[in-house]
Amino acid sequence: MDRRSSFDTDSVRHAELAGPPGPGPRGVPAGAAGAPRAPGRRRFVAAGLAAAAASAAGAVRAQIATTDDAGRRVTAARTPRRVFPAGAPASVFLYCMAPDRLLGWPRAVRPEEAAFLLPQVAALPEVGRLTGRGSTAKLEAVLALQADLIVDVGSIAPTYASLAEQVQRQTGIPYLLLDGAFEHTEATLRRLGQVLGLTARAESLARGTRARLDAAAELRAGLAEGDRPRVLFARGPTGLATAAAGGLNAEVLEQVGAINVARLEAPNLSQISFEQVLAWNPDWILASDPAFFAGIRRRAVWSALPAVRARRVLLAPSLPFGWFDTPPALNRLVGIEWLSAMLYPKRVRGPLEERLADTFEWLYWRRPSIAQMRALLAAGR
Repeated sequence: MDRRSSFDTDSVRHAELAGPPGPGPRGVPAGAAGAPRAPGRRRFVAAGLAAAAASAAGAVRAQIATTDDAGRRVTAARTPRRVFPAGAPASVFLYCMAPDRLLGWPRAVRPEEAAFLLPQVAALPEVGRLTGRGSTAKLEAVLALQADLIVDVGSIAPTYASLAEQVQRQTGIPYLLLDGAFEHTEATLRRLGQVLGLTARAESLARGTRARLDAAAELRAGLAEGDRPRVLFARGPTGLATAAAGGLNAEVLEQVGAINVARLEAPNLSQISFEQVLAWNPDWILASDPAFFAGIRRRAVWSALPAVRARRVLLAPSLPFGWFDTPPALNRLVGIEWLSAMLYPKRVRGPLEERLADTFEWLYWRRPSIAQMRALLAAGR
């Protein structure tokens, strides 16, 4: 039986959530029956800009100014209530920090994911994403949701800073771009908490993050060079995509002291050949796709690898969010605890199910049962 926690933020408690927060205009989700239809793109954006300008002229709400991690000056309402996540990482950060402010999800939450989240928030609509390959959210829809802040967490490269500036200019909605790298997580949390007016919750998340990263650093410091396992992250249905060392998608390996065998020139995700896999000859294989994981020992080429013959193959769990890299956000803290225990069972002792249940409750506002945790862990072996 799970235990659902009360919100531990500065402004709202779980018990105060009367229904799905952040619906569409006047309680109607965008696109639902009765929702206003969006006119042509140019007219809609122009109308949104005019409304934003009128609101600013009225100076009805107090404002807060900050500089985001791309060096952009952003002025937002002092307490943004309706926050649009630009992509999947931002949706996780916002859910963990302020679930009552989240307007929706880049992709609709599936039932198996919803089992680990607050029901009201899991039921929020799919709103698409503004960032990443092939954005799916239209600016008209963002305006229809009456967002008063857009948050993006991830790369702060010029391409993403330019996108942020363009969207902010076209919609009149402040767009906050924050660094998603592990090493900047605490600063990202505190900056987001400052903008949302939720400094106590931000501090709880920042300190918990630091405690888990410090534990991982202590583990790494105790490893001799020969103790560090060489790991291949075999991503996707064929296992022939991977995350290069130094990229956002491989940071969990670095945190747990493993050696990422994929030494590639690409900055992050890359396609690889099986010849490269043979040459790397990893000690462990970490899969992301359940079907690939289930059949790896039946695949002639893969089954010849010593790691496969020795059953040193793991499947990264993915509920409610990926534990390894999808998306690269706070959910990866769960992955650090899990992978540390898998790779170093003699060094990481104690009931893993209880520790992970604690982490789930702290991050996701809902405590899973031990049976749920055991099922998740069993699926990864």
